[in-house]
Amino acid sequence: MLAVTALSVPLLAAAAPGTSAGWASSGSLDVMIDNEHVVTGELAKCTADGPLSARTQGGVTGDVAAFGLGESGCGRSGDVVVAQASGHRFEATVLKRYGGPVLTVRTYSAKCATNATGSGGEVSIGAVTGITVPAQIPPNHRIVIPGGPAGTALATVILNETVTPQPPDGSLVTHAVHIKLFPQGGPASGDIYLGTAACDPFGKK
Repeated sequence: MLAVTALSVPLLAAAAPGTSAGWASSGSLDVMIDNEHVVTGELAKCTADGPLSARTQGGVTGDVAAFGLGESGCGRSGDVVVAQASGHRFEATVLKRYGGPVLTVRTYSAKCATNATGSGGEVSIGAVTGITVPAQIPPNHRIVIPGGPAGTALATVILNETVTPQPPDGSLVTHAVHIKLFPQGGPASGDIYLGTAACDPFGKK
């Protein structure tokens, strides 16, 4: 594995008591390419309220991307929720038609857990080709893939992404890998996520 990074998001806003919640999936794809909508939904999705585990054999979505084997597991013990998911042998070929690289990720995972004051998360990313990845991946590390029209980007790749609401409420969503197509506009748009885990200590889903 290239890197494992742990994050902690403290509770910064008062919240009413509730039941902790969490979910995870091995990946998802929702893109528009040359006026064709391609969507997978959340692959191998588990939740703390069930199903507690899920598995996918993966598959190919046209000439956009291919997902390999993926699995997830979620659980609750008292007010503590843990949600985690992993996947293998992902390949994105969508950028090739626009002169960009083929992106591959051999292994990846995302995990989060609630605690008394908020949530924490971590991701793991294995061998990656098509882009240059640092040995230690900082939070929300962004890589721009050039080659779009008028000097714009074909895509941005965000590694170890954490999304939190504003103002913070103790919840988070973490993605091992997030590929955003033509972020400044172009012949394609949408998002591909690898390894997603979401936790909320106070019950929002």
